Amino acid sequence: MAIIKLSATERRRVSAFFTCLVLAIVAWVFTVLSNTYSYTVKEVLSFRNAPQKRAFHSLQSDTVSAVINGSGWQMLFSKMHPDNTSVAVDLHTLETKSYIVLSSQLPQINSKRDPSQQITSFVSDTLYFDFSNRKVKRLPIQLITAIQYKHQFSQSGNVVLKPGYVIVNGPANVIDKMTSWNTDTLKLDSVSETVNKHLALQPVKEGNVSVYPKSTDVTIPVDEFTEKTLEIPVKLINNHNYDDVKIFPQKVKVTFTTSLTRYAQTTEDFFEANADLDLWKKRGYKALPVVIFKSPAFTKIVKVEPQNIDFIIRK
Repeated sequence: MAIIKLSATERRRVSAFFTCLVLAIVAWVFTVLSNTYSYTVKEVLSFRNAPQKRAFHSLQSDTVSAVINGSGWQMLFSKMHPDNTSVAVDLHTLETKSYIVLSSQLPQINSKRDPSQQITSFVSDTLYFDFSNRKVKRLPIQLITAIQYKHQFSQSGNVVLKPGYVIVNGPANVIDKMTSWNTDTLKLDSVSETVNKHLALQPVKEGNVSVYPKSTDVTIPVDEFTEKTLEIPVKLINNHNYDDVKIFPQKVKVTFTTSLTRYAQTTEDFFEANADLDLWKKRGYKALPVVIFKSPAFTKIVKVEPQNIDFIIRK
């Protein structure tokens, strides 16, 4: 392969030529990108001043194609790093109409935008909406938790939510299906004391539904738990013929866990143990299983001794 040998003078000339060529290309690029162009970008729609007497549902996607006048640099960066900004659409005219003409709101929309990013038009200039009856409903707040307690600690009472309800407003066919409104998940580890948290509610997924309030205060009583054993009398049920039935033993030992603060006040009056005589009449049981029919919500049954009782029927 032939190698072209250049003199020092020729090498300087070639180097100068390529340097000038690169500078010319750079100057051309800067000139081109400094000019003003019209280009299209995707903008996210956000709605404000929703009608109070009509529930609406948008018949198009939540984005719109906007035509913007900007420099070549801005057009280039919008393609390289697409960043969907928001177009705030005023819906107050939906009280009497079923559509919104975006171009009629351009002055208000552009007043909230950077002067170098002014919108000149929209590819789809009209937004169309579907309407249904609007309904207001009061829903209980449902607490969602993922709580891990320390050993021997647990919830010791009812959860308190303030407020415990939300007011939802939206289309009747959507609102009628709702029975509660969930909170964000409360995640805690190694809990050993009462929990007091300000917790956000899950956001609205439908654009035509509103909810108030958007947060609640949560109180979860927590205490240390220990075991306690009580002797509970067994009550015989379904003795339809009023037979003279003797049961042995007449009491069972119930071992349960309870919080330390309620240890002393938790007595046998809080419990009810039953034995069903129908199990002998209809199924031929020779011993009746003991069922703890009633127990406090803040306790957890560990064991019952004995689990079955004997009985004698006197004719």
